[in-house]
Amino acid sequence: MAQWTGKLLGGLLGLLTLGPFGAALGVLVGHQFDSDGADRRPPGPALDSAAIGELYFRTTFQVMGLLAKADGRVSEQDIEAARAVMADLRLNPAQVKAAIGHFTAGKQRGFALDAALDTLVRACAGRPDLLRVFVEIQVRFALAGNDVDAVSRALLRRMAARLGISLLELAQIETVLRIRRGSFAHAAARGGADQKLGEAYRVLEIEPGVDNEELAKAYRRQLSRHHPDKLKANGLPESMLEHAKQRTQQIIEAYELIRERRGI
Repeated sequence: MAQWTGKLLGGLLGLLTLGPFGAALGVLVGHQFDSDGADRRPPGPALDSAAIGELYFRTTFQVMGLLAKADGRVSEQDIEAARAVMADLRLNPAQVKAAIGHFTAGKQRGFALDAALDTLVRACAGRPDLLRVFVEIQVRFALAGNDVDAVSRALLRRMAARLGISLLELAQIETVLRIRRGSFAHAAARGGADQKLGEAYRVLEIEPGVDNEELAKAYRRQLSRHHPDKLKANGLPESMLEHAKQRTQQIIEAYELIRERRGI
């Protein structure tokens, strides 16, 4: 895995210097990372970032395979959803081949979900943002596959509980990823400015009535949570950094929309 992870960050940082990303780059680099709380499980043996990244990649696609098989069969829609996620993450051919192998392993009857998740939790001890990104990617796949049907939702809740993520946070993740399917750029054409403004507040996980100081704090908190450099340093494989970049873009767009409406 380590030999696959040398190319995406340069392109990512290049993208971050364009458009609204240029304005946010100083915040992204200079802001001292917030802590979202320590992992609630005892840590296992320390792993280096490369080992964590390899485990993370493998577990991501194994669990995705299990999620696809949750209703008893893997449909063409599930396969297309998996391919779409791989393409959206900009996996290279070697990564795609490995991801397909892990996906196939995960959909086998003997795949032990709880053991796989417990191993991931131990590897990510003290890195709760990595676990949140893991769940985000699974929800993203479920949305693309079956729009999170009842069976998938039950399995996602089981995963979240195992990873120490509350049902409230899981619901917030789903809401934000549903919003991410659109963009704030053409609000009027897709439902009206007021609707998009409400979505922007939900992306930042705050209420519309907060003052400007709390708005700025929420913005920095969300940037820290999805900061590609921070996630990479904690072991997120570069194959997953595209997801972090897209979420960062969504956060910046949401903040810019609110600032514009407030006249900040």
